Amino acid sequence: MSGDTKTVRFNQPAPSATTGAAPAKQGAAAAPAKGGTKSTSAALGRGLDVGTANLLSAMQDASGEIVVKRERNAFLQIPSEFGSNRDMLTRLNVPYVSFRDKLYVLGDASFNLANMFGQEVRRPMCDGFMSPNEQDAIPMIRFIIERLLGEPQVEGEPCYFCIPAPSIDRENDTVYHEGIAANIVKKLGYTPHSMNEAHAIVYSELADHDFTGIGVSCGGGMFNVCVAYKTIPAVKFSVARGGDWIDGHVAKVMGIPRTRATAIKESDVNLMSPRTREEEAVVLYYRNLISYVLQNLKQRFQLARDVPQFTDPIEVVVAGGTSLIGGFVEVFAEELQKIDFPLQIAGVRRAEDAMTSVVRGCLIAAALSEG
Repeated sequence: MSGDTKTVRFNQPAPSATTGAAPAKQGAAAAPAKGGTKSTSAALGRGLDVGTANLLSAMQDASGEIVVKRERNAFLQIPSEFGSNRDMLTRLNVPYVSFRDKLYVLGDASFNLANMFGQEVRRPMCDGFMSPNEQDAIPMIRFIIERLLGEPQVEGEPCYFCIPAPSIDRENDTVYHEGIAANIVKKLGYTPHSMNEAHAIVYSELADHDFTGIGVSCGGGMFNVCVAYKTIPAVKFSVARGGDWIDGHVAKVMGIPRTRATAIKESDVNLMSPRTREEEAVVLYYRNLISYVLQNLKQRFQLARDVPQFTDPIEVVVAGGTSLIGGFVEVFAEELQKIDFPLQIAGVRRAEDAMTSVVRGCLIAAALSEG
């Protein structure tokens, strides 16, 4: 997949940049200690992106650098005939846990093994929420989050984690999902705080635009959208379609395993120039999903009450693993220009680091809570 930064500008004046007090930007240095010297300890506060496809954590180290860790949100039970061979897994540096007398491989290693042997990984989350059909969802996601966060520097260190907005096209329980994630974080010794994941993109990517614009989190389970004015969300919603929705449909129409469809989508595919039937199917479902999101954004904005007046054209920033495919920004811009959107759009761009944008926004919120 293409991870380079992409921007599509529309034929309108660019929004004016503003200055003033603002949340910390990516890579901002840790605050100096008294006496004018830098602190020798890491800054307090953690960010956590609880995504359907990937889990990420972020912290700021003593030098001021943001350190991000990522793990695929998946696991695979080791077949019973290999269950006693823990030494092999250890030698291969494969992350695993023993739970209820069974061995489970976690994260990326589980996906790689499943793809190698034509099996399906098990997923703790489905469509952006804890999976009701996976009995081991909570303990497995707890193991992965524990690996990512580690122990807090001090008891009760703030940890901001993302949650999806309620879906407009599916009934889902945000209360239960938020409660489970908060409980996992709390048991690790942190003080949990939740924030909308598309709102987190506004924090991490739109500081130069007075935190005004549209953030779109393109995840594996769903797409989240937030229209913000000076950090305040004006419209936020989610649709229960994402990268997994694309994978499932491509697998069905092509007659291939779902893991194979995922591998094709995550290879060197460009939505503007598909080369095979499978890639053409990927393009078709990407365009359909983007159009679906934008039509709903237009409708939600028109129905919203007390919407602030946006005097300048605004930026649209996309982020998340599903936005990394080549040509995504170009297709998004094309589909946006097809609809009569009620706001002037200056342009569409992908976050500089699309995979970490949400977790960096969560980290900024955590840092502000300590400030």
